[in-house]
Amino acid sequence: MAPKGIQMEENFETNSKGVEIFWKSWLPREGTATKAALFFCHGYGDTCTFFFEGVAKRIAAAGYAVYAMDYPGFGLSYGLHGYIASFDGMVDHVIEQYARIRGRNDVRGLPHFLLGQSMGGAVALKVHLKQPKEWDGVLLVAPMCKISEDVTPPVPVLKALSILSCFLPEAKLFPQKDIGDLGFRDPVKRKLCEYNAISYNDQMRLRTAVELLKATKDIESQLEKVCSPLLILHGAADMVTDPHVSEFLYEKASTKDKTLKLYEGGYHAILEGEPDDRISTAINDIISWLDSHC
Repeated sequence: MAPKGIQMEENFETNSKGVEIFWKSWLPREGTATKAALFFCHGYGDTCTFFFEGVAKRIAAAGYAVYAMDYPGFGLSYGLHGYIASFDGMVDHVIEQYARIRGRNDVRGLPHFLLGQSMGGAVALKVHLKQPKEWDGVLLVAPMCKISEDVTPPVPVLKALSILSCFLPEAKLFPQKDIGDLGFRDPVKRKLCEYNAISYNDQMRLRTAVELLKATKDIESQLEKVCSPLLILHGAADMVTDPHVSEFLYEKASTKDKTLKLYEGGYHAILEGEPDDRISTAINDIISWLDSHC
């Protein structure tokens, strides 16, 4: 059901740190004026392609240039699969890559927005906190501002794993529940996850787990510094990232231009794991918000 005529481009580009980054773009149909550029930050274990392809095409068909990249160690970018040595370091990769794209002739001078999903919500928030005046708005889908207790081990186990991560940072020893089952409400779409061959769905690596926990604590301590126009979308029945934390973010953010939408009964993956009508509603809410800010 994806729109036809969307202009797509795929690239591998080596950054200043010598890391090869995969990124992709979806542009409006030829002859259609571009309203703004939207830069996507994907979730943990995910990629900027596969499920996001359909979402990107829908947004591009509405007149937006959409750009997305795989972080080092995820998707098609270089690096040990599923490994985050430093969350801030990963954010710096995103800042550099998106700065390069924003300098291109086809998007220079346009409004620039960040869209972050799940862990990508934490990435987008970190990017905004490091560049508070360089973005025209931040859109968050089930953002990881705090990891739900339902998917994290008890505190004593976390302390032991944190110590162990200093000696075995790459080891796949972090216990976790199957986030796919928690994230996808539609069983047919859950089955499609098995075909996402470049996703990372093994046990979480120790350093990765520690970095994610550190990042959420850091973001939680800085929520009042969020000053960009803000849209937050969250499934009310999300058991991966807590919708109450999105409510907390909405209250704490200093921006006066902020919108929170909770979808009753919605799980974590509201852009890909819900029934078709609910997915369309969420995408239309994103497009409507963008239209109102361009």
